Amino acid sequence: MAERRDIVIIGGGHNGLVTAFYLAKAGFKPLVIERREQVGGAAITDEFHPGFRCSTLAHTAGPIRPDIVRELQLEKHGLKLITPEVSVTALTPEGRALSLYQDASKSAQGISAFSQKDAAKYPEFQQSLGKMGGVIAQALATTPPNIDHPSGGDLWSMLTTGRAIRNLGKKDMYRLLRWGPMAVADLAAEYFETELLRAVVAARGIFGTFLGPWSAGSALVLLIRAAGDAQPAGSAYLAAGGMGALTQAMASAAKAAGAEIRTGADVIEIRVKDGAATGVLLSTGEEMSARAVISNADPKRTLLQLTDPLHLSPDFVQKLQHYRGNGTVAKVNLALSGLPKFTALQNGDGAALKGRIHIGNEIDYLERAFDESKYGNFSRRPYLEATIPSLTDPTLAPEGKHVMSIYMQYAPYKLKGDWESQRRALGQTVVQTLAQYAPNLPEMILTHQIITPLDLEEKYGMTGGQIFHGELALDQFFTMRPLLDWARYRTPIQNLYLCGSGTHPGVGLTGGSGANAAREILKELKR
Repeated sequence: MAERRDIVIIGGGHNGLVTAFYLAKAGFKPLVIERREQVGGAAITDEFHPGFRCSTLAHTAGPIRPDIVRELQLEKHGLKLITPEVSVTALTPEGRALSLYQDASKSAQGISAFSQKDAAKYPEFQQSLGKMGGVIAQALATTPPNIDHPSGGDLWSMLTTGRAIRNLGKKDMYRLLRWGPMAVADLAAEYFETELLRAVVAARGIFGTFLGPWSAGSALVLLIRAAGDAQPAGSAYLAAGGMGALTQAMASAAKAAGAEIRTGADVIEIRVKDGAATGVLLSTGEEMSARAVISNADPKRTLLQLTDPLHLSPDFVQKLQHYRGNGTVAKVNLALSGLPKFTALQNGDGAALKGRIHIGNEIDYLERAFDESKYGNFSRRPYLEATIPSLTDPTLAPEGKHVMSIYMQYAPYKLKGDWESQRRALGQTVVQTLAQYAPNLPEMILTHQIITPLDLEEKYGMTGGQIFHGELALDQFFTMRPLLDWARYRTPIQNLYLCGSGTHPGVGLTGGSGANAAREILKELKR
C-alpha cells in the first residue's frame, strides 16, 4: 500500500526548498525528495581535492530576493553572504585591467583611465537600470496573468505594473520599451565607447544563454538581471562556505517550518489517474500518494520523462518538445598551490580578484565565441567568468592555497562528436585561455574538475545541460515560460505543479520561481 503524504516536492534545489518553506509555514507538511545525497541542485559545495572545497556549479547568487532572505531568516540558519567591494575585474590580453565596484563613483574613477566620457555615462546608465529594474522586479514577483480569462487579481497586477511604468517618466519608459528587444551589444554601444566596458556589460545579457551579444533580445536578459542588481556589469554575491551554504540554510529553514527532506531517493515516475497526479514512484519500488505533487525539475523532465506523455494532449507535447533548452555552459574548478599572478595586476592587488574575473575583452570576441557553438564546436577562445572564493573565505582551501571556479562559454550541449572524448580538450582550452592573463597559472594547478553540459544533464538532472531549465529569451519569458497558457505554475495534469527555474521568472539563484509557485499553489490547496 502506498505511503500517504500531504505534498511531495520533487527535487531539493533552491526553488524546491523555498516552495517547501512557504507551504510548511502555511500549515502543510511537504516532503522534499532529492535524488542526490545532498540538497542544493545547482547551488552546492563539494570537496573535489583533499582540503579543497568549491561551489561545484553556481559560484554566485542571483542575488536571492531580499524578502526571501528575510522571511526564511537565512542568516539565523547560518547563511553569511559576502559582497566584495570589487564586483568584477575585466582583463585585456595587453595587460590592462578595469575594476568595477559596488560604488558607482569608484567605478567611474576606474573607467576614467579608459575614457572620461564613459566615466561620466556610467552612473547615468546605472541609475536608469535601477529605475527600470525596480519596475521589472515587481513583474518578476507576480504571477503571469491568464491571458484569455484574467481574474480581478490579474487585472490589478497589470494595472499596478502599468502605473509603475508610467511613473518612470517619459525618457525611461521609452527606454524600457525600446531596450527589451535590442541586442545588448547595441545597447552597450549607445552608452560607452570603451570596448572592454562594452564587453563586460554585454556579457551580463548573454551569460547562460544560447545568445551572442548581437542577438536580438539579449538586452532583455540584462534588464531582467537588473531587477535584482542595478550594477551594469553585475555584482558578486558569494556565500561563506560556498553556495552550498545557501541551500543548507534554506533546508534548515524549511525543516524548522515543518517540512521534511529526504535525500538519496530518486523519483522515477509521477503517478497519474483520471487526469490528476496521485503520487510518485521511487527507484526502490516505494510508492507515495499525495494530495499534490510539485516538481522542481525542469518542465521537459517533469512532463515528458517523469510523467507518461499519454496523459497530455498531442498539441501540448509538441509545444513542450520545442521548448528550447540546450545548454551552453561548462564548469572548470581548479585546486591551486598558490595565488596566480595576473599580468594586469602586477602590484599584487588581491582585492581586484575577490569579485568576478571577466575574460572577453571586446564585443567581437564574445560574438566569435558564440559563433563556434552554433556549429557544434566548443569555443577555442571562450568567454570566461571566474572567481577565487578562497580569497574571501580561506576555509575553502589549505593555508596559502586557493580554489578557482570558472564558467566557460560557449560549450554547446549538442557537440560534434561526444563530450567524453572532448572533456580534456575543454579543460586545456580554459587553462590556456587564462594563462594568457596569468602566465604562471598552469604550473600552480594541483588538480581540476571538469563539468560538461552532458554532466549537467546526467549527474545534476538539467535536461540539455541548461542551467536555467530553459532558454532565457523573449519568446520564453513571463506569460510564455515555459509555454503560453501554462505560465502560472500549473500543468495540464491536475494536482501537478512546477516550481523550478523553467517557470517565471527563472533567472538563476533568486528564489523567485519557488516563492511565486508557493503562493499560487497555496491558493489552489486552500480551495
